[in-house]
Amino acid sequence: MSGYFIYYTEANLVCVVIFGILLLRDLFSVDRQEKQIKFDRALIAFMLYFISDALWAAIIAGIIPRNRFTVVATNFSNYVIMAAITYLWLQYVMVVEQVPHKEKGISKFSVAFPFIVSTMVLVALYLIKPRLLLSDTLELQPAYNVFLVIVPSIYIAAVIVYTSRRAFAEKNRLERKKHLFVGLFPLLVIMGGVFQLLALPETPIFCFCCTILMLIFYIQSMEGQISIDPLTRLNNRGQLLHYLTQESGGHRDGRLTYVIMLDINDFKKINDTYGHAEGDRALVLVADALRRTVNGQSAPAFLGRYGGDEFIIILHPEKADLIEPLVDEIRAQIERACRAEGTPYTVSVGIGWDALRDGEDTLQMCMQRADEKLYLDKARGKRQGYAARAAY
Repeated sequence: MSGYFIYYTEANLVCVVIFGILLLRDLFSVDRQEKQIKFDRALIAFMLYFISDALWAAIIAGIIPRNRFTVVATNFSNYVIMAAITYLWLQYVMVVEQVPHKEKGISKFSVAFPFIVSTMVLVALYLIKPRLLLSDTLELQPAYNVFLVIVPSIYIAAVIVYTSRRAFAEKNRLERKKHLFVGLFPLLVIMGGVFQLLALPETPIFCFCCTILMLIFYIQSMEGQISIDPLTRLNNRGQLLHYLTQESGGHRDGRLTYVIMLDINDFKKINDTYGHAEGDRALVLVADALRRTVNGQSAPAFLGRYGGDEFIIILHPEKADLIEPLVDEIRAQIERACRAEGTPYTVSVGIGWDALRDGEDTLQMCMQRADEKLYLDKARGKRQGYAARAAY
């Protein structure tokens, strides 16, 4: 039993160290965001569970005396931390999936309610009818396992609902996979724990499963940060190159392919007149307007910041007559956003687009043609007075 304890504890401590390295990396990050803070809290909960689980292994091995206090304390700790892991992961998912009203008091109470009620009932049973949870020989009863499973199941169900909604609404295949993985992550973790209980109870499968899955998730998250423009939260130039490679020439499922290039007219004038902070605001305003427009379309699309004040959309419509209404909607969205934000200027954009042709045409060639048309549109717009101007 001492050999079992050493092996089991070493495995849990290794997992704690790995999670600790991830946590330290996040804590010293200069641009921690809300979702990163929520993720770090889940990391801490996992570390606490591994430590609590190691203490339970010490009790099983006889390293720590097995009495009512130690058995109750460690298993109650395991229950609380397991519920906390799924509760904190739900909070993380609500930030990632941009769930509305998540910061309202009623929303926070609703999320915490299952955890609070279940914990109160468990404490009451320990005090009033402890034999329902623990036999006279200090063996755990099935009722305890019900508590161990029920609250995490509620939170996991909520996570799957939120992420599935976002995944099915997402048109980008890569983004859809990311949402599904975030939702399935806690389910995969629980499956690892169930497999350990049923098949290999003396093997720390649960902590290995948690660590492997969390490392995969963390690596994917880091790749996402590398591929996302930090200001506009759109795909960056590197992700565009990745997309172009994936698209195998751009011909997708018999659909048409259009490349739309656009940039802000007289962007330098906004920076020089109102400052770079206002210039950043204009970039975010345009990015949000583009996101709303693209998300309102049924056609698959890639949206990214090409560089500076230039943006790119690669659209795969079924019909060509979608493009001109889309371009008009982009301009209308930007104009409405300026009014809603009360900006001291009106943002206008130059837009050029072109279709991918049959034969040996490539997306890169199509982008070049769209870029040439963009500058023709900018020149025409300036002649007609559409440049960005002060709204006095």
